[in-house]
Amino acid sequence: MSTEGPFLYDDGPEPLHTGTPRRSGKWLIAIFAATALVAVLMVILLPLVKGSAEDQAREVTGVFLAALDNHDTETAYGLLCPDERDRLAPADVAAAYLDGSGVGTVVSVKRGHGSQTWRIQVEWRGGGHATYDVVNSDGGRICGVH
Repeated sequence: MSTEGPFLYDDGPEPLHTGTPRRSGKWLIAIFAATALVAVLMVILLPLVKGSAEDQAREVTGVFLAALDNHDTETAYGLLCPDERDRLAPADVAAAYLDGSGVGTVVSVKRGHGSQTWRIQVEWRGGGHATYDVVNSDGGRICGVH
């Protein structure tokens, strides 16, 4: 085939492959696979970082008791469920949740009613005891005392 001579059109002959080269999509598949892998790892590793629901319930109760022991009613009030916050004023939290005989310690943790509810047994140095209801929804929250 000759590239010289009269052409039907004023343009010269075009190369056979004039389109934009196509990508194979390997990078796109690799990015999706890496994203899925990270998501699965986060689901698996999150309980290791945050602790189990039982550990979280124990932890929030310990922080609650420590805050009340240090007369930090604002922190203790912030750890209450919305229903308890509506029921109590920040100044009334200590009277409702402490028995007045020293620092409380968590003795046992048992599953309560529902999948996210825990019953926390607390004892004080003076011999008193109480059971706190803790709900692990949006972080642990103290939701009642028995």
